[in-house]
Amino acid sequence: MITIKEMHSKKEMTEFVKFPFKLYKGSKYWVPPMIKDQVRTFDKEINPNFDNATARFFVAIKDNEIVGRVVSIINKLDQNDPTTRKIRFGWFDFIDDINVSKMLLQKVEEIGLQNNLDFMEGPMGFSNLDEVGVLTEGFDQIGTMASWYNYPYYSEHLKQLGFIVEKEYVENRFSFSGIDDTKLIRISEMVKKRYGFKPLNFTKTKDLLPYIDEMFEVFNESYATLSSFVPITQRQIDFFKKRYLSFINPAFIKFVMDKDDKMIAFYITMPSFSEALQKAKGSLFPFGWYHLLKAKNTYKNVLFYLIGTLPKHQNKGVPSILFIEGFKTFKALNVKNCIRTPELANNAAVNALWSGFGQETYKKRCTYRKDI
Repeated sequence: MITIKEMHSKKEMTEFVKFPFKLYKGSKYWVPPMIKDQVRTFDKEINPNFDNATARFFVAIKDNEIVGRVVSIINKLDQNDPTTRKIRFGWFDFIDDINVSKMLLQKVEEIGLQNNLDFMEGPMGFSNLDEVGVLTEGFDQIGTMASWYNYPYYSEHLKQLGFIVEKEYVENRFSFSGIDDTKLIRISEMVKKRYGFKPLNFTKTKDLLPYIDEMFEVFNESYATLSSFVPITQRQIDFFKKRYLSFINPAFIKFVMDKDDKMIAFYITMPSFSEALQKAKGSLFPFGWYHLLKAKNTYKNVLFYLIGTLPKHQNKGVPSILFIEGFKTFKALNVKNCIRTPELANNAAVNALWSGFGQETYKKRCTYRKDI
């Protein structure tokens, strides 16, 4: 017999977070979160996403053991557009038992009906800064800290339960050694001369901090037309600063400014923490801190986390300035591989942006939808 239980207390939420550690025990590809950090993410007193969203946390129990979990999310900002009146579901993990996945999703559907919503979509998080999508290709590739890993049966369960593909995402990578900087240099110099644009680089976090708010203003404007986008609020920006900036080498964040010193483009990259997180096993102690610190200063693989350009300056070659500045940094640090986080497969602008880098699509994922 399978029962569904809603989780509330800190102890229960810790159990909720720990379930995938059992599900993926021994996996070479799953990348675990830091347990305490994930519990804090789900705390409405801490995470500013709860300013505009409500979430409920459920587990499926069979034979007195947790065998599945899901988060139902209603983001109020989704409801401003009649085409996005949906309930989201995320952090969706389960054993290969169709009755488990069915009962968890029925609970999400029930909440959606209670709130007069039109459809459910997932897996996805609170906002565009969270993980997204069920992995459909690339099961033999290690995950990243910015994406979910799952077993192949996940998508099969969703199809059997009447879900259809809503959005498709790709994850690409390319070798740094394959980049020809000659063309980048020529284009970036031409763009700087024609428009008066200039790069802004950092070596110290304290010098970078005053620009983070402006960076997210550019982010909000540059991502506004994408499906499922919800703007990032000031409290979310402050949360990002506190949660992530200590992990990021300031040299890995690049800005482009216009002639009036207004930001028009940015990107955030960071070393891959995948192997370090696997070794940490969800905790800073006893040796997790050592593995994370070592990864912060190891640059073999670099993860492109976010990139954006103000719409009015797109199609002007602005990214060439970002890329050549990154090239200089990566070359000095002997970076080998560049890995990109999930991007919408039909995002023509992003596809064009990376077209000259000899990229390889090594993973695919999608979100699924069901009308309710």
